[in-house]
Amino acid sequence: MKKILITGGAGYIGSHTAVELVKAGLQPVIIDDLSNSNRQVLQRLKELTGQDIPFFEGDCGDEGLLKQVFGLHRISGIIHFAAYKAVGESTENPLKYYQNNVGSLMTILSFMKEKGIKDLVFSSSCTVYGQPDVLPVTESTPRKDAESPYGNTKKMCEDILVDMVKSQAGLRVISLRYFNPVGAHPSSRIGELPLGTPNNLVPFVTQTAAGIRKKLTVFGGDYDTPDGTCIRDYIHVVDLADAHLRAIEYLGEQKMNFYDVFNVGTGNGNSVLEVIQSFEKVSGQKLNYEIGPRRPGDVIQVWADTQKINKVLGWYPKLSLDESMRDSWNWQLAIGDK
Repeated sequence: MKKILITGGAGYIGSHTAVELVKAGLQPVIIDDLSNSNRQVLQRLKELTGQDIPFFEGDCGDEGLLKQVFGLHRISGIIHFAAYKAVGESTENPLKYYQNNVGSLMTILSFMKEKGIKDLVFSSSCTVYGQPDVLPVTESTPRKDAESPYGNTKKMCEDILVDMVKSQAGLRVISLRYFNPVGAHPSSRIGELPLGTPNNLVPFVTQTAAGIRKKLTVFGGDYDTPDGTCIRDYIHVVDLADAHLRAIEYLGEQKMNFYDVFNVGTGNGNSVLEVIQSFEKVSGQKLNYEIGPRRPGDVIQVWADTQKINKVLGWYPKLSLDESMRDSWNWQLAIGDK
């Protein structure tokens, strides 16, 4: 059974990806420092998969920890999620983001070279596009100057990966630029569990509906969009996890020194108000929200052209925005005010 190392595997997207790997007959091995996740996820993964997934607590940029993992497990490929991701915090503390996000990738690449591990799927982001001039964005859409140090770390990591492949290091790499992950596993056993104040829209929506937060503030209602609010491409996390599975399987079919990049989204944009309306419809909850001032640095609208991933990886999203909101709400009900 092929073993795939998932860095950040106890987190939101990583945990869902672990489930998809097991379903496909692969063996995930997880590294996570639990800085933005919860140890309970590991028990819930056991419930969902029927197996104890090997877990190592710590920083994936720690050479000693990587030596321990690679000493115990013959790793065939790596899916690298682990990164700090709060845009605002990255602006306030850029060195923290460069040291962690860029530094950990460089450490992992060094170990891949040393151990002869060829395959890497990198968790990139649509933030590399900034505010695009033409929509939807394709993989050939020019990357713009990043709006934040977080976004810049994703650009830098992509550039490092391209340079490593060009150096004939014998790697096979895919960068997945994904858009806005939402939803939760339909079992309501795993989902997004932000620590402290959420940075994303949907946890704010569900926590407001649950009474944890008094109201939701929509940042800006006067943008040049149909209803005045920002537009994003919201993709169900289970669909996103499946894209990582397709990517790691596809790499196994490629020749060495291979690099490619894919957008992962639905191909459709939805406004903030459309997300709220979808949530109210499927949950039966009336949401307490107000339109507030714009938030500095927000991209007005962005959504993906997904033709490349559809054609090359045979991947298509299966779950709708309504299903994403349903699963998000069921997850919120399952966890209560935790």
